Amino acid sequence: MLEKIADEKNQYVREGIIKDNKPLTPVDISEVPYKLPKSWAWVRIRTICHDLGQKKPDKIFTYIDVTSINKEKGIIENKNNVLSPDDAPSRARKIAKNGTVLYSTVRPYLLNIAIIDENLDPEPIVSTAFSVLHPHSGICNRYIFYYLRSKPFIEYVENAMTGMAYPAINDAKMNLGYVPLPPTNEQKRIVTKIDELLALCDDLETRKKQANHTCIKVNNASINKLISASTPDKIQKQWNRIHTNFNLLYSKPENIDKLRQAILKLAVQGKLVPKDPNDEPASVLLEKVRTEQKRKIKESKLRETKPIKPITPDDIPTSIPSGWGCERFGNIALISGGVTKGRKLAGRKTGYYPYLRVANVQRWHLDLNEVKEIEIPVDELDKYKLENDDILITEGGDWDKVGRAAVWEGQIETCLHQNHIFKARLSCDEIEKKWLLLFINSPVGREYFENSSKQTTNLASINMTQLKHCPVYIPPVNEQIRIINKVDELLSLCDDLERQLNEGESCRNRLIGVFVSHLLAA
Repeated sequence: MLEKIADEKNQYVREGIIKDNKPLTPVDISEVPYKLPKSWAWVRIRTICHDLGQKKPDKIFTYIDVTSINKEKGIIENKNNVLSPDDAPSRARKIAKNGTVLYSTVRPYLLNIAIIDENLDPEPIVSTAFSVLHPHSGICNRYIFYYLRSKPFIEYVENAMTGMAYPAINDAKMNLGYVPLPPTNEQKRIVTKIDELLALCDDLETRKKQANHTCIKVNNASINKLISASTPDKIQKQWNRIHTNFNLLYSKPENIDKLRQAILKLAVQGKLVPKDPNDEPASVLLEKVRTEQKRKIKESKLRETKPIKPITPDDIPTSIPSGWGCERFGNIALISGGVTKGRKLAGRKTGYYPYLRVANVQRWHLDLNEVKEIEIPVDELDKYKLENDDILITEGGDWDKVGRAAVWEGQIETCLHQNHIFKARLSCDEIEKKWLLLFINSPVGREYFENSSKQTTNLASINMTQLKHCPVYIPPVNEQIRIINKVDELLSLCDDLERQLNEGESCRNRLIGVFVSHLLAA
């Protein structure tokens, strides 16, 4: 076959179809990634393919550039880009025809590769961003197409391309790319088998998407029934259903977060742990809190600028359990804003201190990988300095940043917070800080911030008044602790399950990648 191709090249040179037939350096054994069967041979791409030359358009033509390609299907999708010579882009130069393989040499990792599979009228002229690979006799263009997408050739191109913003492989290096060449009939059998397997993969992918869609719908319905269950018996019954079908409902990582949110919602509704009739009712606790709050406000430099409206029946849902209470956030914690950047501080004694930005306050935890410093007057240090157990709540920004809360645990000495983060300092130690963190980050708390926030396109924010007026459900002290422990236990299980599912998905993807690579290398 290679001898016939050599004869065909010489004929094309004589006919002026290609310019020359200079011999290419044979593929050295040190270059090849694996050993071939006896009837196969490693060859250079330009040994088995040729270009069709270039010309400046002199009549109407079908222009093909990278945007014309459907790379998933490997076809020319836009065949209607017909241009006159006057409208021809400067890159419209390379000649192609039916059967030609086009390989985009600019950002080749995008795998913009396609085959012209028909006689286009008017004639096609393609962008110089393509390498034009027209197969010689005995070479199956779909075999070339598949090999160009295989791991060995991708690795060759990655090592050969140059440039940073728009990396590319030039024609000379492209021509030296190597291909494992089987006999013609074997090429065709390989292509047929790959087509069959890829069709099977497409069918499996479609079935997988349908199954995932069904799984998500069933999971949503199960979660909604669980959350809306009105009695302990109904809640237990729904938990049992979820337990029975757990492998079906939570076989995908994306369903785990919905389970987390359901756990949090059940927790703040008092449906997650059993009641203890011996628990002291929350009303007793709230009396202590209000007394302590008034005392601390009186001692503090903070002063209430606006009165906090009392709780009304509309603020207390009918689902709140007996023995629980409800109080405005601003009546159980001293809430203050942070330091503002860019102030004029000339003439004042200042110092530089670490401070937390919105990026540092994530939901449930603090990200302290990058903590910046800010200059403030030293006489304001006590006003903005964080103390252990302060609850930090973000003002807003993107939707996911509104009301995001975490607890400060003294990780950095003398640390401040900026004005886009609110600081809440509990008036009474008997209210568990973890309970308030749980409530704020729960679907109930997030719904309040979403409904109360000032909203613009893709942005939302809350002010201090809205934060202070947030109605917070307060269980008895002992029940707070039981709920916190149960939530920690269940969320830890969710994390473990999600990690296992992600690892399993990653493992499956690696196995699929290895399978396809070996298939193309076979």
